[in-house]
Amino acid sequence: MDVVVAVFALLFALFVAAGVFVTFKAVTAAKRGVDRTVAQARRTVEDTGLRARQLTQPGVAGELAQLRLSLRTSMRATQEALRTGSRDDASLTESIRLFERLSAHGHELDDELKRLEGEPDRATIAARLPDLRERMERITHSAESLRWAARDRARKFADDDLAALGDQIDLEVGALRHWTQEPGPEAGAEPGSRQRPGRDAGSRGAVDEQPSAITARDPHSRPTYAWEKEARRQEEPPR
Repeated sequence: MDVVVAVFALLFALFVAAGVFVTFKAVTAAKRGVDRTVAQARRTVEDTGLRARQLTQPGVAGELAQLRLSLRTSMRATQEALRTGSRDDASLTESIRLFERLSAHGHELDDELKRLEGEPDRATIAARLPDLRERMERITHSAESLRWAARDRARKFADDDLAALGDQIDLEVGALRHWTQEPGPEAGAEPGSRQRPGRDAGSRGAVDEQPSAITARDPHSRPTYAWEKEARRQEEPPR
């Protein structure tokens, strides 16, 4: 009896531990989702403010907004391209590491530009703008190089796969149309005579057999594709 109670107690403890673990994972996933949503909303609001300042505030303020907006747009596009490409191409791992190092320089520049937005000495900021713009261009140039290299690599793989698929389809088309391929004359046969497929030597004098017909498929056994569901539904006769 004590053994049975101990087993039930152990099972109960395991169920409780599993429930706690599942709850913890669900709460953690929900928290990550909320954090991503909040961060996305914050980025959207900040980008909207930068675009507004770029268009409405001339001079140094508009220049700073333009630099920050260009930097953030380029880095975000590269990050998304590498993240998407790495799902199917593990060789982009090193590219992602390099981009993380580049992102550190991008964050440093963005923070510096953000601090300068509240600087009252506009003359000093104007004197530093050429250096800031050069740093921004160097960072965005490196980011764009990684982004376009990843996209070109993905497009090359897609082109190679499409070419190989086309060759396979051509072979399959030839196999499906096998009846259109006339057999060539055999060695030693009389000119103009051809061997009939499916006949042995004892049946050469018999009456020519009719070619076997291509068996039609049952329309109800054909695979259904998404773009022909409606057509298949209309073709079915009423019961």
